[in-house]
Amino acid sequence: MLEGILIGLQTAFSIQNLLMVIGGCLIGTFIGMLPGLGPMSIIAIMIPVAISLGDPSAALILLAGVYYGAIFGGSTSSILLNAPGVAGTVATSFDGYPMARDGKAGKALTIAAIASFCGGSIGAILLMIFAPMLSSVALLFHSAEYFALMVVGLSAIAAFAGTGQVAKAILMTLLGLIMATVGEGALFNMPRFTMGLMDLQSGFAFITLAMAMFALPEALYLVMDPARSKSGQSGDIKDLRITRAEAKSIAPVIGRQSLQGFFIGVLPGAGATIASFLGYAVERNIAPEKEKQEFGKGSIKGLAAPETANNAACTGSFVPLLTLGIPGSGTTAILLGALIALNVTPGPRLMVDDPQIFWAVIISMYIGNLVLLILNLPLIPYIAKILAVPRNFLIPFILFFTLMGAYIGQNNATELLLLVGFGICATILRFADYPLAPLLIGFILGGMLEDNFSRSMQLYDGVSFIWERPMTLGLLIIAALLVILPSYRARRARARAMGVADGD
Repeated sequence: MLEGILIGLQTAFSIQNLLMVIGGCLIGTFIGMLPGLGPMSIIAIMIPVAISLGDPSAALILLAGVYYGAIFGGSTSSILLNAPGVAGTVATSFDGYPMARDGKAGKALTIAAIASFCGGSIGAILLMIFAPMLSSVALLFHSAEYFALMVVGLSAIAAFAGTGQVAKAILMTLLGLIMATVGEGALFNMPRFTMGLMDLQSGFAFITLAMAMFALPEALYLVMDPARSKSGQSGDIKDLRITRAEAKSIAPVIGRQSLQGFFIGVLPGAGATIASFLGYAVERNIAPEKEKQEFGKGSIKGLAAPETANNAACTGSFVPLLTLGIPGSGTTAILLGALIALNVTPGPRLMVDDPQIFWAVIISMYIGNLVLLILNLPLIPYIAKILAVPRNFLIPFILFFTLMGAYIGQNNATELLLLVGFGICATILRFADYPLAPLLIGFILGGMLEDNFSRSMQLYDGVSFIWERPMTLGLLIIAALLVILPSYRARRARARAMGVADGD
């Protein structure tokens, strides 16, 4: 291992590879800020450039830099415009955008930058230490365990609901799960609920739904509520630094979510999205009652948790890719294709046959996170000034990026019609005080839930996999506890309050 690290250091610190890290991070960050162009699109565009380099180490370092640069940059549009273009940064907007509206855009971007750096750096260190060991752990997870993991993710939806809104959150989650069934199913390659429209054959696009749930209603809100647009940022960006008390408050969150996010990222198919949602849910559930009320309204813990988790998960997703040759997400599937095109075979032999590639990529991740922090922190005052743009210009700006993001995602004009339709429905739901985040969570996890459940049913000829696989049963028990405990706590709190009132 020590010999491998020394080879990796020598390879990663060559002039060419340092330029690849810096270039990849720059490209990823700035394109990641544009809603609609997620890491998958950027990496797909960059593959011909990477292959033309000829050197597998340099190519993979460049593509890896683009990957975590895009995740890092994706938080900017979530915080400033409430337009999460990447699934992994949806949870960032829950508290990042309210902070920006309260005139704390600079502080929100600073916390996001520091949390991302810490999550990515701790993830890189864990990857260096545990990669060979974790590859065998990842193999223990089969379809049944992934199904149970999705159920755990869905059971945490109470964390995304306001006080007294759990029933509404469950209803919105069910609506998201229903929307995930549109298109071809996992068991049969037959279109479902498409109403004869070819454009719905592959279902609704995530980017269209994300923009419709968050960005478009925000633009309509600004039109209908002029007072909302006047509050918030002035021309001067103040309060960029975080205080010692705030740093002390988010430090345990960053520590916990770096570990949790990394280990979720290690599981093939889990990825940054589930890590960010679970990170947010866990931190809200364990927060004291007073702090719990701040989640969704501009909580620094609510911002730090998903930002740390998604960056740690990005690093963790390289474990199954490099050690098993299994892509953990759509993005790492594209990276796998790039590796094969470069005549590199990822798998258990990669550490032995090509140690310079394996270790150089891991060490470049740490360098990349450092580069991202150095690049982003000085730019925060200038990036945050986007909120000082007058409302007359900001509304068309949001609408342009929303429509462009939805169209680029699928290259299909039907997406624009779906975007407007869903956007109007989402605005009505917001007025009716329905939380929109659970709908998107249900939609994102619904497809994976159905695929893994179908495979498990086929393998075990029924639902016997639930009790035949101890890990599956354990995860489902955790999911049940996540649903029951908050309700039990709320009932006890009500009973205590009634007891106090009777005593008075």
